Amino acid sequence: MAGKKEYETKTHELLGPICEEYGVRIYDVEYVKEGKEYYLRCYIDKDGGVNIQDCEKVSRALSAKLDEEDYISEAYILEVSSPGLGRQLKKDSHLEYSLGEEVDINLYEALDGAKEYTGILKAYDKESITVEADGSEKKFNRKAISRINQHVDF
Repeated sequence: MAGKKEYETKTHELLGPICEEYGVRIYDVEYVKEGKEYYLRCYIDKDGGVNIQDCEKVSRALSAKLDEEDYISEAYILEVSSPGLGRQLKKDSHLEYSLGEEVDINLYEALDGAKEYTGILKAYDKESITVEADGSEKKFNRKAISRINQHVDF
């Protein structure tokens, strides 16, 4: 079996032109095992959000390409979907799209008595993430952050 990263990288390469054709962008690609099943999950996005038709078109086109290339040896389930509300911001490209938006930051250990912070994402670099909350900026070391999500008000 080739590795998870190789599957994700190759799928990302196949997905790029398909997304361009249908006016969406790749948000993330992951290959995971859950229980006995393997899943190849492709998350797509566009300004204003994707709909079921976007997912269906991309899924059909990608499925045909995957059958043609046949580089994944295990049986797997292909899923193409939106990253959803409250999406996790794992990559710099996710942070770039979210600059100026409200985010939730969870820390491994409490800082100033709290492990959870919400604020406007102002900046990021390899070492840190900066958010603005209550009129002041707070900078977090990226190694201290367990998770960053797009904030959702209910």
